[in-house]
Amino acid sequence: MSIKIDLSYLSQPYNNNMEVVEVNGSTVGECLKHLVEQFPKLKLFNKDGKLLPYLGIYVNGESAYPKQLDKPVKDGDELSIILMVGGG
Repeated sequence: MSIKIDLSYLSQPYNNNMEVVEVNGSTVGECLKHLVEQFPKLKLFNKDGKLLPYLGIYVNGESAYPKQLDKPVKDGDELSIILMVGGG
């Protein structure tokens, strides 16, 4: 199953400057783990295996929150990883 992941320009130094990467998986979590296997410098998970809290995941333009890692995906879906920035 081929899923495309659109990556933020901030993460491109960690993935050979690629804007889109193809991965395999049947859930968002499986796809992200496959992405990290391809690009180990890309840090998406904390030491407990949970998604970093400042990352937002979108499937076909819709937020995957709150069960982001368990959300099912199908062939042809597109994931986006967004760096959430806060402050004031």
